[in-house]
Amino acid sequence: MTCFGCNLANQKVAVNVVFEDAHVCCILDHDPYNEGHVLILPKKHAEYFDELDDHTANSVMKAAQLLSKAIKILFKPDGITICQNGGAFDDLTHFHMHVVPRYEGQNFADFYAEAEEVDIDEHKLDETRKKMIEVMKSLA
Repeated sequence: MTCFGCNLANQKVAVNVVFEDAHVCCILDHDPYNEGHVLILPKKHAEYFDELDDHTANSVMKAAQLLSKAIKILFKPDGITICQNGGAFDDLTHFHMHVVPRYEGQNFADFYAEAEEVDIDEHKLDETRKKMIEVMKSLA
């Protein structure tokens, strides 16, 4: 069985990569809650957080920290939510962590609600990807 999360993390399908290292790949969510919504995926398959090896777990946390800094600079959110849904709540069956810019007045319960399908603006995702890469280069 092929894991879609592994395919995303290892860029076997088209993704908008904003950061990667030897252990993780960080991509823009194809259906973002807000502009700048990023997924952190380990390149090696793991379904649960406790299955990550130490190197991968450290890379996940370092990526979340770097992405948070870039999101603050670019999008000036009122806050950032970092979350991970495991088991029956993981639609990829592959560990992934969300880094989501948030603004006052947003009900984050909407993040978990079934949403109607929305047309994806690939041009906007590409613009966001380029901006985030540029900012993260300046932070490194």
